[in-house]
This record gives sequence, C-alpha cells and structure tokens, in this order.
Amino acid sequence: MKNRVLIVEDEKDIADLMALHLKREGLEVEVAENGEQAFQALERNPFSLLVLDWMLPGISGLDICKRLRASASHQRTTPILLVTARAQTTDIVLGLEMGADDYITKPFDLPVFLARVRALLRRSQREEKEESTQRIQIGQLVLDAERHEVRCQDSPIELTPSEFKLLHAMMKNRGRVLTRERLIECVQGEGVTVIDRAIDTHIFGLRKKLGACANLVETIRGVGYRVADTL
Repeated sequence: MKNRVLIVEDEKDIADLMALHLKREGLEVEVAENGEQAFQALERNPFSLLVLDWMLPGISGLDICKRLRASASHQRTTPILLVTARAQTTDIVLGLEMGADDYITKPFDLPVFLARVRALLRRSQREEKEESTQRIQIGQLVLDAERHEVRCQDSPIELTPSEFKLLHAMMKNRGRVLTRERLIECVQGEGVTVIDRAIDTHIFGLRKKLGACANLVETIRGVGYRVADTL
C-alpha cells in the first residue's frame, strides 16, 4: 500500500507545489486548507505523514499538533513535518514540544523538503517494525526492551531505570531531537518529579556508561538531545 501524505497549507501555490513533487515520489497526497479540513481528512483516512503549515486560518498548526498528540486516535503517532517561516530557536523548540517530529523553514529548497519527507517515512516504517520486536539496534548499540538489556559492542551495560527510559526514548526516535520537556515525560512516573537539570545529569551518566557507543548520544544546543541515526 502506498504511503499517504496529508498537506495542511492555506497558500495554494505552495500546497500545489508540494503535492506535485510528492506525487512524483510515488506518494498519495491529500490537501487541506485549514485545521477543520485536516481533522475531517484524518477521520476519513489513515496517513503516513502530516505536512503542516504553522500559520493557518482558524486553528493554528501548533494547535493541530497538540490536539493530535493528545487524541485517542491511532493517528496520534503520525509523523508531523512542521512548515514555518519562523526560524528562531524558541519557535523550533515550541514546535517540537507541541508534537512536531521535524521542521522546515519557508522559503525552502524542494530537495531538502523531499529529503525530510523521505527520512520521516523511513523512520516511521522502522519504528513500526521495532515496536513489534522490542529490539532496536543502531550501529553497535543494541537495546532489548522486553529483556530490559543494553549492549555496546556485545558487552552488557548496566543502566538505572531512568537512564534506560531515556535511552529507549531516544533510540525509538533516532535522528529526531527530543526536548528536555519530552525526555522529562519519558522518565517521570507517579510520585516522581524530574527537572531540566536532572535530565542533563542522567544524560551525562548515560554517556559515561555507554563507553564506545557514547558518541551516538548528541547534544543539540538550546533544544535537547538525540541519538544519531547511523543507518
């Protein structure tokens, strides 16, 4: 079955341009001009990717992100590529915190746009396979969620529960930047309070224990952390 992409963009020229090139990539494409049309489309059909403008009439792109991630629908996990003319670090962080998986700024180069789309679709397909096996391998780093084991170069690594949760979250989202707020949500449980500085401390301890695989954990200054995608 072909991958389906929903474009939510109120500027017709931009929407038509994106749709044309995505169709040339062999993707099925649907276009919505606003948030209301987007939610109607999401109710009708499953989508492999949502390409979402930030500034929309009525419901903003950020509100769409937030509502989709908080919904009970199976599409709450649909990858979101946020398209925005706002390129400040604070805007990027806000978009990621609201649930976007990646962002691209306007005006954009088509080859870059298409590369981001391909990357998100690849990641989504890998994650579906990994969720069924509960085993994730990136380079020489292997995490087995079912057995609660981590290995680097086939040597076992003992992690605290918080370190394991952080590593698991980053490996499932490899290549994506996770903000400190997102990582706090991964670690924080009932009766447990975690602050930004604690996340930095956990990451520091995690890197020390990972040894030869430590370079996979990258700091994105002013935003958060990610595990590099080596595939």
